[in-house]
Amino acid sequence: MKEGDWEAVAEIYAEGIATGYATFEHQIPTYQNWNNSHLKTCRLVAEQNGFILGWAALSPVSGRCVYGGVAEVSIYIGASTRGRGIGNALFSQLIKESEKEGYWTLQSGIFPENEASIKLHEKVGFRYLGKREKIGKTVQGEWKDNLLFERRSKTVGK
Repeated sequence: MKEGDWEAVAEIYAEGIATGYATFEHQIPTYQNWNNSHLKTCRLVAEQNGFILGWAALSPVSGRCVYGGVAEVSIYIGASTRGRGIGNALFSQLIKESEKEGYWTLQSGIFPENEASIKLHEKVGFRYLGKREKIGKTVQGEWKDNLLFERRSKTVGK
């Protein structure tokens, strides 16, 4: 992912916000704010014929050094291209890149209604850890639970 991809990335992010079950974000951040809150590595886009179909990136979970190998996943697929294996391809590459960078744990918080995301996470080796009840409000003002999933590297941190 390059800075020049931001317009398309933000469009896909907006589609996720509009679903009401992809993120607690209420609006698209500026590129600068998004850039500052995500790791500089492990930023990916899925592209076909010059069009961005989806994206993935990682955020740190803590500033404490002990959690330096743990990152939070963001993965979004464009509404018109869901169900075509793009999420699986992005995730597979994200896992490879994250392990090259030394990450031993990837984690995600997923709304219970987001069944496609849950299935995708399970398909690439994430396991369900538990539920945080009514942890945040959606753009519609509804309190939502968040399901916690994690994937431990089979090679890093051993």
